[in-house]
Amino acid sequence: MQTEKPNETGCGTGKGTLPCPCGSLAYPYIAMQEKNPSRYNRGEALQTGTLFPGLNLPFKAAITENLKINNTALAELMALDFAVDELGLYLTTHPDDQEVLDLYWSYIKLANEGREKYQKMYGPILQTDLTPEDGYAWLRDPWPWDEGGKR
Repeated sequence: MQTEKPNETGCGTGKGTLPCPCGSLAYPYIAMQEKNPSRYNRGEALQTGTLFPGLNLPFKAAITENLKINNTALAELMALDFAVDELGLYLTTHPDDQEVLDLYWSYIKLANEGREKYQKMYGPILQTDLTPEDGYAWLRDPWPWDEGGKR
């Protein structure tokens, strides 16, 4: 019978030191998505951390309970950008899904329109949104949190 040789931590092969000495290492599982999976709306997706319910991890429920995002113009932009990123990741593995591709382009359009409207009212969102005419407007007051986070 062959015995396991200790590794540099003193544990056998396939063992690690966290959370306890010589505990078994975890093997990750990544769920594969089917074509045309169900989707959360943008707000739910932003709060749960995924656009797709099938990828929602159970431990996220505790975080979701504590993370309540107000329905503001900035929150809507965040939700749209999040949905665009999630759909882009999905399309990487499902490039022929026309329904999701159409949704992807519609969310990009909505996000661009919303960003333009937001910036006309409140100024640039990102440093890269500045124009030479603005100078360095990024540093001008008020900041979103100066007005109670209503942006």
